[in-house]
Amino acid sequence: MSQAIAARAEERQPRSRERLAVLVPCFNEEATIAKVVADFRAALPEAAIYVYDNNSADGTVDIARAAGALVRRETHQGKGNVVRRMFADVDADVYVLVDGDATYDAASARTMIARLVEERLDMVVGARVDQHEAAYRLGHRTGNRLLTRFFALAFHATFSDILSGYRVFSRRFVKSFPVLSRGFEIETEFSVHALELELAVAEMPTPYYARPEGSTSKLSTWRDGWRILLTIVGLYRSERPLAFFSGLGVVLAIVSVGLAIPIFVTYFEQGIVPRIPTAILSTGLMLLASLSIVAGLVLDTVTRGRREIKLIAYLEQAPPGEARDRRER
Repeated sequence: MSQAIAARAEERQPRSRERLAVLVPCFNEEATIAKVVADFRAALPEAAIYVYDNNSADGTVDIARAAGALVRRETHQGKGNVVRRMFADVDADVYVLVDGDATYDAASARTMIARLVEERLDMVVGARVDQHEAAYRLGHRTGNRLLTRFFALAFHATFSDILSGYRVFSRRFVKSFPVLSRGFEIETEFSVHALELELAVAEMPTPYYARPEGSTSKLSTWRDGWRILLTIVGLYRSERPLAFFSGLGVVLAIVSVGLAIPIFVTYFEQGIVPRIPTAILSTGLMLLASLSIVAGLVLDTVTRGRREIKLIAYLEQAPPGEARDRRER
């Protein structure tokens, strides 16, 4: 019975049925890149493994090439710039994106891909389950939770780990994704793209390990955390402009009315307007409130047009599993 179950599970795996690409953005990862390439070669022997070097000053390029990876370069600094180049250059049916720091579990990729293909999903996120206390640097765990909760509040999302660097994508996700971020904010942008197009996504718990000896994190807790927070706010403004600018307009209107009430009370009681500067400020704030709401209405129309363009690009690509189904027919 166990052999029959194993055989059926093996049939569901996308081995030799889908073109698989493992994408590894790297910056000074000579201590870990060989292990990452070897682990994913063992887990996905049929996949093409691409290592994109981002101006490393160590031996990352030579080690990755010696390990058997296809090595390419991106000179514009930042993970977002590397992802933009990878998504544009690499042609595949299913993409596995993973950091080159050897903290993610390569063996989980097979299960994540199987779920993406079988359920016709567009993104599967490897939600990190740390195996060691040292897996997260001081402040990273708390910062990740705070940013995830803020993101959930802003976008009504159910993701438990929006900053995970371990994801599996369909071709139609990759080819419809307009990469705008330049740095580590790219993970947040992935989630927003999926939510705005209402794509089918899932999360799967995956082991998360501490960096090996000699490897150092490139993520700055405060600097990158602040940039990610600003990215969430910026994405909310660009993707939900009506809610953003209407909320701003309501706040300005409330302040304006609060300033105007004493002026009206004095006018009705005494027939005079004693605080002219306050009256001018109140009028100006109400005008700004009206302009903000009008701007939200206009930008909401623009955003709908942008979303339709992304959706058209998305629908032009075949869903995951389509190539396999054609072969079976």
